[in-house]
Formats: sequence, C-alpha cells, structure tokens
Amino acid sequence: MSGHSKWSTIKRAKGTADIKKGMVFTKLANAIALAARAGNSGDVNSNPRLRTVLEDAKKVNMPKENVQRAIDRGLGKLPGQTIEEVTYEGFGPGKVAFYLEGVTDNKLRTNSEIKNLFEKSGGNLGSLGSVAYMFDKKGEIRIKSQVTSGKSQDEEMLELIDLGAGDVEEYLEDEVQKYLVYTEITQLNNVSTKITQSGFEVESAEIIMKPNIIVNISDKEIAEKVMEFTEKLEEHDDIQKVFANFEIDEELMSSL
Repeated sequence: MSGHSKWSTIKRAKGTADIKKGMVFTKLANAIALAARAGNSGDVNSNPRLRTVLEDAKKVNMPKENVQRAIDRGLGKLPGQTIEEVTYEGFGPGKVAFYLEGVTDNKLRTNSEIKNLFEKSGGNLGSLGSVAYMFDKKGEIRIKSQVTSGKSQDEEMLELIDLGAGDVEEYLEDEVQKYLVYTEITQLNNVSTKITQSGFEVESAEIIMKPNIIVNISDKEIAEKVMEFTEKLEEHDDIQKVFANFEIDEELMSSL
C-alpha cells in the first residue's frame, strides 16, 4: 500500500473533468471504432471494451448515428476508412517521459504532428522502447469512499487490499475522499466486480501505464511548460491516452 501520488491527485483533481469534456466526438469515434475492431463485434454484451466507450459517448450526448458510423468503421463496413493503433514515446520539457496511445486513419500525418509537438516543447520524440521501461502496465480502478460506512480511511484501504488490490492510493477530489486501486491487468475486471459488490462506487476501470521512475518538478517555469505540453497532447484528436512520469508539489500546482 502506498501513500497518495501527487501526480495522480493532480491528474484527476485538475485534469480529468476537463479531459472528459474535451473528449470531442472525433476522439470518441476513434475509440469506438477501435473497440469494435478489437472485439470484432458491435454488440456491447459481448464486447465490454466497447460498452465502456459507449458509456463515455452517452455522457456527452454523442448522436446515435455518429456512434453507429464509428462502429461500422471499426468493423470494416465503410469502404476506404481504416484505422490503426499508434504508440508514441519521448521526452518533453524538464526531461519528463511521455507515453502516448492513439488511434489514426493517417499514420504519416499523425506521426508528423506528434513529432512537431515534441520538438516545439523543447523535447524529442523517441523510438519505441525509449521510455516504456519507466512505466508498468497496470489495471487502475477509480472509486469513491463509502462515506456512510463509518469506516476510517485506513480501514477502507485495507478492505480494498483484501478485495484484491495490489496497491491503493488515496486522494481528495472536490472534498470527496477517493481511491485509486491498482491491479494486474488480468485481474482488472475481477477486482472491479468485487469492489462494486462490496458497496464501493466504481467511477472507472481501465488499463494504464503507471510510472515507476518519477521526475519531481519544483521549478514553476518548467512546471508550466510540462502542463502546457501535456494539455496539447491530450487535445490532439488522434491521441486517446497520455501517461507521464512527473509529479508537481501541490502548493506549486495551485499557483499555476
């Protein structure tokens, strides 16, 4: 069990809501198409990955016709429209490592645009494997505290460990106590189900790249550059997930 991660806190308390709102239809359509292709099905009952993405689409009122077109594209029913997964690795401002996952229908265009973003930030896009060793692929479950249970934070964290969590981090979001539960990726669905059945509210369950080497940032100028670069990557239509290995002190973060 670990204490809370400043980066985890910042990422979710400051960024997650904005990222969800900024998950425009183009980005969602790519995620839907990829999920349909990966599961070889447009049926949410047999394709849990697709079901999860469609829940995100529903939250932003994505039109049904857009959803169906994305599913058809993923299943190859629309001629001339193909997609593929892409991964990018590199270093941004302050020598922070970035690991990106995306979806594109034009790999050459996306490669050029992502390379340009890295170079403009003062960093550089690396080859595959250049920063991957700084991250571990994990299942991550984001949950709310059982506020009416009468249990202490320590008791709740120990309960989560008993339910199969490999590691637990606590953090506050909008004055609400929450936890990040980490599992092996093969155990993600199983542990998520157990946690739900025990009474916790699961907000999300996904596979992430968790940094195992952390870059602590204490310089305000570098912190601003790192945050600005991160936001530009997250806003790119073809990038689905951005993982980075930096931590910014909460006091400094509040001044940005």
